[in-house]
Amino acid sequence: MLPLSLIESSTLDESHQPWIRAISTQQEPSAVNKSPITFISRAAPYGSARARNCLDMALAAAVFEQPVNYIFLGDGVYQLLQGQQGDAIGSKTIGKTLAALELYGIEKVHVCQQSLRQRHLKPDDLIIPVIPASPEDIQGLMAESACVFNL
Repeated sequence: MLPLSLIESSTLDESHQPWIRAISTQQEPSAVNKSPITFISRAAPYGSARARNCLDMALAAAVFEQPVNYIFLGDGVYQLLQGQQGDAIGSKTIGKTLAALELYGIEKVHVCQQSLRQRHLKPDDLIIPVIPASPEDIQGLMAESACVFNL
């Protein structure tokens, strides 16, 4: 499709007018209120690609200025632990990338309180600041989301 500025007005007849009017009145993408994309990470940091894939997807969404909710549930909370050394098992340390979430504009990082409690972890044990979330909070985040990825 040619950009509107390249279409000569003399080539348009009456039937094109509603189409042109619709294009010219559209809002700029930045003016549109976007629903967040929610990423739920349930996998331990090592042993499968699920944790890394979830993180990569969230970063990609954030690069394109999509609002992101990142939630850690179950064994996914282990990704947040301080002192990880993935290189000891020939893997990249996921905690280093998680520390950069804020640089990508991902500021809403939630962790299931129940998952922390079941694993005898405290927020002080984690590499980044998180928002503690109840199951009801997590349900609310999912309900407000345009899309939910559950890895």
